[in-house]
Amino acid sequence: MTLSMLYGEPRVITVGAEVLAEALDRQAVPQRRVDWRPPAPGVSAALAGMLAKVLADPRRERANATAVGRMLSARPMLSGVRPAREALGLEAGSFFHAGPPITWERASGPMRGALVGAMLFEGLAATPEEAAERLASGAGITLDSCHHHRTVGPMAGVVSPSMWMLEVTDAEHGGTAYCSLNEGLGKVLRYGAYGPEVIERLRWMGEVLGPVLAAALERCGPLDLRTLIAQALQMGDELHNRNRAATSLLVREIAPAVVEAAPGRAAEVLRFINGNDHFFLNAGMAAAKAAADAARGVPGSSLVVAMARNGTDFGIQVSGLGDRWFTGPAGVPDGLYLGGYGPDDANPDIGDSTITETTGLGGFAMAAAPAIVRFVGGEVADAVAATTSMYEITLAEHPAYQIPGLGFRGTPAGIDVALVARTGVLPVVNTGIAGRVAGTGQVGAGLVSPPAGVFTAALDALAAA
Repeated sequence: MTLSMLYGEPRVITVGAEVLAEALDRQAVPQRRVDWRPPAPGVSAALAGMLAKVLADPRRERANATAVGRMLSARPMLSGVRPAREALGLEAGSFFHAGPPITWERASGPMRGALVGAMLFEGLAATPEEAAERLASGAGITLDSCHHHRTVGPMAGVVSPSMWMLEVTDAEHGGTAYCSLNEGLGKVLRYGAYGPEVIERLRWMGEVLGPVLAAALERCGPLDLRTLIAQALQMGDELHNRNRAATSLLVREIAPAVVEAAPGRAAEVLRFINGNDHFFLNAGMAAAKAAADAARGVPGSSLVVAMARNGTDFGIQVSGLGDRWFTGPAGVPDGLYLGGYGPDDANPDIGDSTITETTGLGGFAMAAAPAIVRFVGGEVADAVAATTSMYEITLAEHPAYQIPGLGFRGTPAGIDVALVARTGVLPVVNTGIAGRVAGTGQVGAGLVSPPAGVFTAALDALAAA
């Protein structure tokens, strides 16, 4: 309560009662609106346990300060590009995927499609049918979560041994994170497409794009991704579904080295990157993964260090709870659809790209990217409201990632499961929408909320820890 409310003109405080607030507006009665909502279902008992066992523990505040401090001080540098078999020790028949661990039996259409495509790309099957049969049998096949291997992947996020990976090192804490190269838009592997054009593009990326980028980075040295992201935010990107400025900045940084390293291939490589506004997304995801991983393993911390979806489950991991996943059903995004597609064509949410929101970008930074509403739906005011609501559930404001439209306020960063449970406010995620049928590709883009239960489950686990 402010002094003006105590000693100034009497005012009414309306708490979560829109009908009353609107009636007072019609009567020109001064009021202060407070955006309040009941706690998430089933949260009361969990909150009581957390308050008794964790919130009252003086170590918790220090633990969260340590964890979020590590996240915000990370300095991700794009340091190399290497094949997955070399960078990750990935062997034939082994595949990483987005989200929490999942089996072929529970995998969604786009996840299955991407795995089939990876089998064809690796020469482990001659036809999609053969690939699907081998994956279903499990003989000689290993599936695991990208997050278990310092890796993130957009949408289906499938990584196979022959794919080239962006390598990002944290110059502050010494960690390393990886993400595959971005294929572009349309029918691509990450959306579950596996036609001949998809496999041909992946081969070109392995034979030309990856080696050229590797040679270019050897010439120009590591690129400071934190600085590029900070600049892109001030140029209208939010670094999840809008990466136009960031991609342009990246091209400016590497173009001379690309020309010097591979003059005969430079034009096709730069043309490919320049024609894909989302090319920077994968580098930004690896940067976010490196920052989030720096915050892992702080006993007692309630900071979220991973949010990820596999097209079936939405899962989170928490700093003070090791590698344990807390999962619930992935929701179907609400947004805009391409062509003749509609909600019935949409797969539940999928991908590791929510690592951007985990570190204060994406949906948490939509106020920096008013143009994003033309892609995910809504109005500019909705983008601003989405960002400002995220300050309610985060532990800090990012010192480098600032939003001009909010007076250069830092983006809300560091999701606290206790704050999510206490307020009932869920993280805002903006995302692409994959077709539910394998091979369809992207059908739209929009907004989605995580299941509330994953945060209350994590809270219960913290209370019992």
